[in-house]
Amino acid sequence: MTTPAAAGLSMPPEWAPHERTLMAWPCRRELWEGQLAAAKGESAGVANAVAAFEPVTMVAGTPADAAEARAACSAAVEILELPIDDSWLRDCGPIFVVDDHDAPTTRTGVHFGFNAWGDKFEGYAADQAIGGLLARHVGADVVEAPLILEGGSIAVDGAGVLLTTEQCLLNPNRNPQLGREQIEQHLQDHLGVTRVVWLGQGLLEDKDTDGHVDLIAAFTGPGTVLLQRAAPDNPNHDNMAANREIAVAAGLEVIDFDPLAYAVVAGETVVASYMNFYVGDRFVVVPIAGRPELDAEALAQIAAAFPGKEVVGVPGTVHAFGGGGPHCITQQVPALRA
Repeated sequence: MTTPAAAGLSMPPEWAPHERTLMAWPCRRELWEGQLAAAKGESAGVANAVAAFEPVTMVAGTPADAAEARAACSAAVEILELPIDDSWLRDCGPIFVVDDHDAPTTRTGVHFGFNAWGDKFEGYAADQAIGGLLARHVGADVVEAPLILEGGSIAVDGAGVLLTTEQCLLNPNRNPQLGREQIEQHLQDHLGVTRVVWLGQGLLEDKDTDGHVDLIAAFTGPGTVLLQRAAPDNPNHDNMAANREIAVAAGLEVIDFDPLAYAVVAGETVVASYMNFYVGDRFVVVPIAGRPELDAEALAQIAAAFPGKEVVGVPGTVHAFGGGGPHCITQQVPALRA
């Protein structure tokens, strides 16, 4: 079978123009522990923020969920009723590859395997299937990839570099039969990247996803990465410092990012990573933590890293309680040349 890379296809950077954004309405009660209604409110906030710039398709698993989503979201949000287990479409949705990052004419959806972050939740058959369904919904061909992979575990710079963490992709709860070189080959074959940079660890508090890179790093341009740093008295300090050394040694230009917020939700202290933002060609949607000074510092630093884009802050502490943020619940569909 011809791989996407062999066909000349590769994953464009997140800031390339989107045709639309894919999302899903929260519904897994055992995950949200009484915060489900609040999670739905935050998801509607993200959808409405993105819909001010581009169309949004919101998957809803039942007629009742579809009605709720329709009532909470703007008219620019399409509601699509399909089976879904929860709202983390970055991780279970399709990842698109195109023939030309600047003016694509061909778009294919790569459907990776999904096992609920190493079987951390029971009942994920709908999430396993949604990648292929959504790729076909937007008119893309589908390639099945022989690798369990969540979209939040990777970032690409559009110039051949893919960034990930050893903690996640080498975790035996994902692809125990594959070694590092085999995983790299699958990433190269199916996403069209030419080099994989392996950071070490994600945030210590990130227990659900085993160190997803989208809580600690984001490319801002080819070869340039915004990278989480932690204060000396923060338990993440040594791991984040080690990641910086790896990135610099790999030849990446590093922009240090210091703000790291914590919040209390349902009596639990959670890390609310500002780095879990979502980027479009004209916008950046950033989760805020209700800490005015820290929120303002984070928004200002992200705006400086993405000049010319409108930075929009949205409440994000409940999504953090669930294990993610705006990036985790969105998946971009690259726009094709008109």
